[in-house]
Amino acid sequence: MIDTLTMEESLTRVEYFIENKISVQHVVVNAGKIVMMQENKKLREIVNSCAMINADGQAVVWAARFLGYNLPERVAGIDLMMEILKMANRKGYRIFLLGATEEIIQATTKKILNLFPNITIAGYRNGYWSEQEESHVIKMIADSKADILFVGISSPKKEFWLAENIEKLNVPFCMGVGGSFDVIAGKTKRAPVWMHKAGLEWFYRFIQEPRRMWKRYLIGNSKFIWLVLKEKFLQLTKIGGPS
Repeated sequence: MIDTLTMEESLTRVEYFIENKISVQHVVVNAGKIVMMQENKKLREIVNSCAMINADGQAVVWAARFLGYNLPERVAGIDLMMEILKMANRKGYRIFLLGATEEIIQATTKKILNLFPNITIAGYRNGYWSEQEESHVIKMIADSKADILFVGISSPKKEFWLAENIEKLNVPFCMGVGGSFDVIAGKTKRAPVWMHKAGLEWFYRFIQEPRRMWKRYLIGNSKFIWLVLKEKFLQLTKIGGPS
């Protein structure tokens, strides 16, 4: 399911999609999303059909290695997004930003332009619209001639929306980035690097927003550990069972 790509290899693949005008949906998976995929068949089908899937969480990398899979490193969504922005700044790719509140999306756009002065923002829009506005939002993105679309909407809504509309959007590379706009805008802080490497970024986020995150992380992480152990048991059973 997950592509065994380093950050450098991921960027090479992104560039290939853009240069060849191939419309693809990208997704990152962490422990929480893997749990969600077990409970939501539609989400599982969409994720597995994506042209590029990166391991966002360190726990996913550790679990994959524990189960015997060669997953070289974590490629966090926000880190990949920032590297893609660097590429866009260098190569002149057009960016469209979709999601978050009006305040956050404006702050994110301003921060990106400050960091990458040569970048082209093809357009931006907040993530709140009515059913009647849906076609206008899609047309706005398609008419922008963007090379890259970043969607800052929560899961699984962004995965469903992209899968349903990707052919209408006319954008080569479409990437769901979750709460990355909040981080870029300065609303949410990222954990220190040592916490990333220790697989404790989830705990840092939990401390910042305990009421919103306790169920997602404490219950979700427990379910993820159970899924990994169950898979390992099945592997051992197959190895040790009758031929």
